[in-house]
Amino acid sequence: MLVSLDFARRPALVLGDGAAAASKARLLTEAGARVTVIADSPAADLRAMAEAGMVRLEWRAATPCDMVGRAVAIVAVEDEDEAQRLVSWARAARVWVNAVDRPALSDFSVPALVRRGPLEVGIASGGAAPALARLVRSRIDAGLPERLGALTGFARRFRAAVTATVPDGRTRRLLWDRVFQGDIGERVLAGDEAGAAERMIALINRPAETAAVAGPGMVHIVGAGPGDPELLTLKAQRLLQAADVVLYDSLVDRRVLDLARRDATRVPVGKRRGAPGVGQDAIHGLMIEAASAGQRVVRLKGGDPLVFGRGGEEAAVLERAGIDVHLVPGITAALGCAASAGIPLTHRDHASAVTLLTGHVQDGDPDVDAAALAGGDRTLVVYMGRSRVTRLTRRLIAAGLPGETPAAVIENGTRPDQQLHVGPLSALPALARRTGHGPSLIVIGDVVRLAPAWRDRTPHAPHSSLSISAART
Repeated sequence: MLVSLDFARRPALVLGDGAAAASKARLLTEAGARVTVIADSPAADLRAMAEAGMVRLEWRAATPCDMVGRAVAIVAVEDEDEAQRLVSWARAARVWVNAVDRPALSDFSVPALVRRGPLEVGIASGGAAPALARLVRSRIDAGLPERLGALTGFARRFRAAVTATVPDGRTRRLLWDRVFQGDIGERVLAGDEAGAAERMIALINRPAETAAVAGPGMVHIVGAGPGDPELLTLKAQRLLQAADVVLYDSLVDRRVLDLARRDATRVPVGKRRGAPGVGQDAIHGLMIEAASAGQRVVRLKGGDPLVFGRGGEEAAVLERAGIDVHLVPGITAALGCAASAGIPLTHRDHASAVTLLTGHVQDGDPDVDAAALAGGDRTLVVYMGRSRVTRLTRRLIAAGLPGETPAAVIENGTRPDQQLHVGPLSALPALARRTGHGPSLIVIGDVVRLAPAWRDRTPHAPHSSLSISAART
């Protein structure tokens, strides 16, 4: 059981010389306690804390009288016999004591803490596995927004007004849910506290409407990355866990989709070239309908929504419809898949520029300027180029790009079934034919030589190629 105690302005004692004593002294200081440290040979960080006025440091051995009048004592010494003696003194003085890494000697345990301003999250193992508690703390710490403390302070600022205006407990809880999970909370987390306060005041001034959970909806257009769920941004993960509706493309990995709230409505709106799918106008309509009904919508797109993802078009449509829309970038396929294949997109000795282009153009659109792309020490990255790879290869070679230029086709990049095919540019159409139906990315340029797969090709055979399956965990 975790219990939060108020140590503000209360006397606390830390006994020990090293890092553990400094860590506990710092924790008590952050809790507002008046900390005294007693140590024979205090470490540098303890001396620095004393010089900064954070703690009172006494260079000497402890005595039983040191325990009298303390609210809490922390024993952070290495010697077992000394630890037992100090603990016995604390208990004789009726002082709660914690012996670091010795649960059998401790009256209480100190949890691993994640702090966001006044908000604290404690993780405790009952002293059984403090290292594991610290690991869990790091995972939670990474997943919580940095401005969560600001949101806590924002709520404290309006708490009395909400209590006075909305006396009914259930209605008040619904209001706070709406604040934390809706537009007001998002604005605070984004740093727009003025805008959030304006909307909060308007909400408080309409007490008759607070029982309605809906309120104004919003849409987040979110990049899901190239596939590996560990490449998802923390913000994208947080928004998925708060979404009421998730509209997702066919390129979104199922493992990413599994991070969404269990009760969220999940709507597949994927489109594949040459296959039936949901039209773009229908996707716009679904987003507008859901947001207009007060729902939190995540429009989930593979890679980055603003790199050949039509995120800009969708945002413009939503803005014209009066829908609050936010863009959340993701790791685009060029970055994720190239890294997964061991290909640096730029390198001092091989490429000083990167050009991203799409091989999927609409009828009537101008084709790529092959002459411009063939010049210079650049890397070409082609999205959705498998169906037009033969034409692209011919044009690049005709424009002057040597046929022996290294090239790679990465299929299902960053995923467990990733396939990598490397060879010269002249063999690129044949490499593309080896792929299946998964999403593919083409990389052309001297940087492909740096991929381990390129070095594994048949020696002294410039036109040889290699295909490998990368089993990933």
